[in-house]
Amino acid sequence: MSIALVGGMDRLAKHYQGEAKKHGIKLSIFSQSHSSMQSKIKNCDAVVVFTNKVSHSARNAAIAEARKREIPIYQFHSCGLSTLRGCFDGLKDPVIQ
Repeated sequence: MSIALVGGMDRLAKHYQGEAKKHGIKLSIFSQSHSSMQSKIKNCDAVVVFTNKVSHSARNAAIAEARKREIPIYQFHSCGLSTLRGCFDGLKDPVIQ
């Protein structure tokens, strides 16, 4: 599984990667908006946005690309490691409705 993380804190990037590795997930981190972000998002299985630590333009660009490609979007206000861990756990064990 490949996930794009938009936002978050640069100092936690290695911890985000470590948690993704534990879950068998390939994680692309975009703490700031740049030109390659949209081209890399189109190949992901999901997009996670940490809304408290991201610019509006980066958030909007990521969401627009994900919606265009019908990629699931998960938005969280918190950008902590436990938030990301909970997201990964939820992706592995989806709730059946």
